[in-house]
Amino acid sequence: MISAYLFDIVILLLAAVVVVPLFQLVRLGAVPGFLVAGLIVGPSGLAAIGNVSEIGYLAEIGVVLLLFVIGIELKPSRLWLMRRQVFGLGSAQVLLTGAVLAIACFFLFGMSLRTAILVGPALALSSTAFVLQILASQKLLTSHYGRASVAVLLLQDLAVVPLLALIPLLAAPGMSVGADIGLALLESLAILALVVLAGRYFLHPLLHRVARAGSPEVFTASAVLIVLGAAMATEHAGLSMAMGAFLAGLLISESAYRHQVIAEIQPFRGLLLGLFFMSMGMSFNLGLLLSDPVGSIVLLALLIALKVLILLPLGRLFGLPWRSSVAVALLLAQSGEFALVLFALAWQNGLLGEQLFQELLLVVLLSMMVTPALAQLARRLVVEPRRPAAGNMDEQLHPNAPVVVVGFGRVGHRIGEILARAGQPFVALDSDPALIARARERGSPVYYGDMSNPGVLKSVGAADARVIVVTLNDPEASKDLVAAIREQYPQVEIFARGHNLETCQSLSRLGAAGVVSENVEASLELSRMAMERIGVDPALSEDVLSAFRRRYHAQIHEQVGMGSGLRPDSFRDIE
Repeated sequence: MISAYLFDIVILLLAAVVVVPLFQLVRLGAVPGFLVAGLIVGPSGLAAIGNVSEIGYLAEIGVVLLLFVIGIELKPSRLWLMRRQVFGLGSAQVLLTGAVLAIACFFLFGMSLRTAILVGPALALSSTAFVLQILASQKLLTSHYGRASVAVLLLQDLAVVPLLALIPLLAAPGMSVGADIGLALLESLAILALVVLAGRYFLHPLLHRVARAGSPEVFTASAVLIVLGAAMATEHAGLSMAMGAFLAGLLISESAYRHQVIAEIQPFRGLLLGLFFMSMGMSFNLGLLLSDPVGSIVLLALLIALKVLILLPLGRLFGLPWRSSVAVALLLAQSGEFALVLFALAWQNGLLGEQLFQELLLVVLLSMMVTPALAQLARRLVVEPRRPAAGNMDEQLHPNAPVVVVGFGRVGHRIGEILARAGQPFVALDSDPALIARARERGSPVYYGDMSNPGVLKSVGAADARVIVVTLNDPEASKDLVAAIREQYPQVEIFARGHNLETCQSLSRLGAAGVVSENVEASLELSRMAMERIGVDPALSEDVLSAFRRRYHAQIHEQVGMGSGLRPDSFRDIE
């Protein structure tokens, strides 16, 4: 039995490793690649997988982790900064498009009212992962239509929560549609209040105690426990597991432990979410497309046309130029991964029949396949993007600070205080929960994190930072970290704290652009004070100190010359 499951896992991994990179190479994206990989090894393809239903159960955890990470990233403060486009344009798009599609499903395609109420809004959602990937690769996140697209996607992510809550209620027999919707809203609010209270008085103290224990394995287990525990709690309350995970993520979004939690969850999320999309591909009936290709293309064209015709005037209504409005409409015309999630849950709850589920799956997959072509058309419609005004939408879309301080002890704390006095934003990492708690009480943006974990630096925004300052008190840990940062983020300037000449030289060779020995700087300042007290001429004192500093930094970079005016062996033993 174990060997059978192992064989299935090997087949799935092989299909993903071969197919997904090919799809990314031709700019079709990872999600369609996973879907097609699942289709190839599934019953409609090579039929190489024998445990499709069992794999589907495991893959559901990927959806739970996806909603958890989205909850962490949807910080309330960020949503408020973008409130006009998020809650204005985004809400209008979801409500109007969902209503029109629901009406079309009910009157044109003969769906029941309960089914149409779910299918319409689900099809109105676009692919967050796909669109953001396209915008990032085109470097158009800060364009007019890029910012508007991101705002709509943020609201769509939020809209998933009530839709998840609605599925089990719509599937329950003996209830009116009006009662379903009202009860869904009431239960969502009640559970939200309960989870917030539990998180306030239980979640953060738990993470604090686990972090103080200093065991990375226990912290990883705690992060997974939080996600799965919240998912089980909402499932037992009659709602979906994904909704509970989203609420748990939302609670951690403002926590000092958010970046470490994201780093621990991301590997599980990526693997299991890919497995979910592959399970959707395995569930896909290829014969449906082959039996009626014209009908499938007509349904696809109808979906894209409806979404474009609704988004275009909405974009104009919210102040976007015509070209940008058309670009937004084209870029968001597809249905995405959340539609797949919602349809899969609705199918499992008996709200969708097998035939309808397969037809919806086909339309969503085809819409994602044509998205790269629509994105290229959208790009050609808009002029070269202008950089937005300082302090405006660019900061809202890229909230990461330009300076990351790794280590917030006595040196890092002073660097943070100096940056704050200069009005320069920064973010800091440290592994001491008590120190972090004190620093956050003073308003410092310090987060808990294992600095040796590349996922933590990625989560805190190292890729978008201009400078990373390493102030660790452990020379070996500093060397390892500088080497890892230089390899992972070659474009970032690294400044590091050294302890002696040998350490400083090593850090410089490993890629640090600037290295300072705290011992030497203390020696220089003490020497300055002593010479001032005994009456040494200030000009001579400054010359000697400057020569000493130049000589030392030349030694760090292994470029010691003879032009300092001092004897070659004057600073042979500098430490």
